[in-house]
Amino acid sequence: MASGEGVTVPEASRQRSHRLSVILRSQMRNIAPFLTLIFLSAFFAVASPSFATIDNVGNILTQVSVTGIIAVGLTFVILCAEIDLSIASIANVTGIAVAYFTVQEAYVNIANVPLPGWAAILLSLVLCGLLGFVNAFGLTVIGIPSFIMTLAMMQIAAGISALLVRGQIAYKVPDLIATLGSGSIGGIPWIVIVAAIMLLAGHLALTYTRFGRYVYMVGGNREAAEYSGLNVNLILGSVMVISAVCAGIGGMLGVAHFGSAQQNEFDTYLLDSIAAVVVGGTSLFGGRGGIGNTIVGLFVLGVLNNGLDHVNIDSFLKILIRGLILLAALVINVYAQRLRAKAVD
Repeated sequence: MASGEGVTVPEASRQRSHRLSVILRSQMRNIAPFLTLIFLSAFFAVASPSFATIDNVGNILTQVSVTGIIAVGLTFVILCAEIDLSIASIANVTGIAVAYFTVQEAYVNIANVPLPGWAAILLSLVLCGLLGFVNAFGLTVIGIPSFIMTLAMMQIAAGISALLVRGQIAYKVPDLIATLGSGSIGGIPWIVIVAAIMLLAGHLALTYTRFGRYVYMVGGNREAAEYSGLNVNLILGSVMVISAVCAGIGGMLGVAHFGSAQQNEFDTYLLDSIAAVVVGGTSLFGGRGGIGNTIVGLFVLGVLNNGLDHVNIDSFLKILIRGLILLAALVINVYAQRLRAKAVD
């Protein structure tokens, strides 16, 4: 029996199956993290009655907020097929700087007027912006690969942190940072709200602005972007600065959230931020993914870390499991890229 277009039913069925297979393969990078999130949530909900509660959902959101803020900028970088290994060190030095400038406000005077809190925040943002600019300059002007350039910046920022803090712990930060980092409104922590706003802003910028389209163009096919007249170096430099500023904001709010500024406080956030972006499905090869993927990746990591605490698993095994999850995401990322390349061929 033939269909209206002269195609037999078995043949039409095969065509539909083929189309479905193509769609599933092309969307594997997006589907796999979402299925992982569902599986982890269901598993921990069954394993621990205290996991699936409203209060614990709030805990997860708070726990991933700093990572989410930092991961916004890193998403821009990875979409351009680059990497930024300095984000944790920049977050740390900015958090220490805002505490340092706050503590020093009695000694830094302009016409004998103490430096106000907003100026401490501004100076800290300028510092992280300058560090991002150095990354951008090294990448685009000198031609140093982003991996090496940001690896060097990791050490530079760590050195600045050591000079500022000198082995001490600072506790005082400007009131605005203290409120946003540790305060709440209507029972919702301000840091969660800030993270949500920054994730939304990043999504809107990537999805609905010309700059966002340029980011995808550079990541998808840099040579074609250059031939089309796009200033590729300007886009690459911009995303490095964006990454540094997002890391700096995360560092300032993180210091207020943790209650102190000290050296090496944000070291674990490098792996967490990269994992959030990659586990969520953004391609390491550039041009595929976005903030939506990063949000899914944040929840996967948040649910995993929080759930493992609820089932009282060995802390060393917890680190191993996180590493295996990241490895699985990398395998899916590379495999999806190969499928895409085959489809193009």
